[in-house]
Amino acid sequence: MIDTHAHLDEEPYREDLDAFIAQQREGGVETILVPGVDASSIEDVWNVCARYPGYLYPAIGLHPENVKEDWEEQLVLMRQLLKERQYIAIGEIGLDYHFDITYKDAQHEAFRRQLAWAEELDLPVMIHVRDATEDALAILKEYAPSKDRKGVRGVMHCWSGSEEVAQQLVQMGLYLGIGGIITFKNCKLREHLNSIPLDRIVLETDSPYMAPVPHRGERNESQWMSYVAAVLSEIYHCTAEEVIATTSANA
Repeated sequence: MIDTHAHLDEEPYREDLDAFIAQQREGGVETILVPGVDASSIEDVWNVCARYPGYLYPAIGLHPENVKEDWEEQLVLMRQLLKERQYIAIGEIGLDYHFDITYKDAQHEAFRRQLAWAEELDLPVMIHVRDATEDALAILKEYAPSKDRKGVRGVMHCWSGSEEVAQQLVQMGLYLGIGGIITFKNCKLREHLNSIPLDRIVLETDSPYMAPVPHRGERNESQWMSYVAAVLSEIYHCTAEEVIATTSANA
């Protein structure tokens, strides 16, 4: 299994990270991608991945909730580090209007700039969207692959939206990141994946958040993606092993 999105640099893992990583290896997790969220997270993400080379891989990006008055300065620093270091992806980036729209226009500009980096550097993106689907789709369409441009590739992180929007994202060449939410009771995502092929799905946790049933409310673990794979096997009428093999190849 490959966990395409886990915040292992955060405080819940600092006391026992070595033991935690050992448990994930034993649980069948072969790789974990660790996204950044702002300038203050850069060194923590980089250092935690450096402790486990070839197993943890760092991404760099400005999360929309962290787009504040200093957003441009943060992006200048990140762009410079992209020249100096090897990152696996640009992320976590996107739009989020859930709590605050004070910097709505700045979120749009930050999103566009980071998508442009991804296209320029041929890196995938980790996209976060909450309560901003229409605007996010409009911006993503600007960077969609076409006969005239390479465009952007990557993952719509923590996907839980409608089938219609999912189809649009897949048509733009993006993958859907599926995590613990699909195990929740009455989750409509099970129905919304009906027309989305398994070869457009990747597994993720968003650790330490979004732990699947039967561990809901606990600190999430990458090995628990097996519960997600089990639900996906029901949706796609295949074995969990086939889900894991396909999603890992996708990742």
